[in-house]
Amino acid sequence: MAEGLLKQAVGTSIFVQSAGVKGDMEIDGYAITVCRELGVELSRHRTRSFDDLMEWGDDLDSYDLIVALSPAAQRRALEYTRYYSLEVEYWQTLDPSGFGDSREAKLDRYREVRDQIAERIRKRFPTEES
Repeated sequence: MAEGLLKQAVGTSIFVQSAGVKGDMEIDGYAITVCRELGVELSRHRTRSFDDLMEWGDDLDSYDLIVALSPAAQRRALEYTRYYSLEVEYWQTLDPSGFGDSREAKLDRYREVRDQIAERIRKRFPTEES
């Protein structure tokens, strides 16, 4: 969600690439649904891990900032600061998975997380529209 929302907010003014601790996961259908509500299309997005990025030839030292959305991602990102000069920010968000008994309750939880991320993006990367 964060990559799609940030790309929508800043366009091509900065390079945005999401990665996580694990890269072999499918994009969550609830995340796809709630982002689509804002015009952000995630259905073609593929997950990737930090390890995937390095295997594919991405130099982490070419990045300026890693935004971690989970404690595990923050720990992993901080490992890289020993080798690369980059900034790491932790944006604490709720984990929406596993909450809610009904589809609508789960969607509401995902909307809450989506909106948390969008608000952090607006504060961290202000645009003329913000």
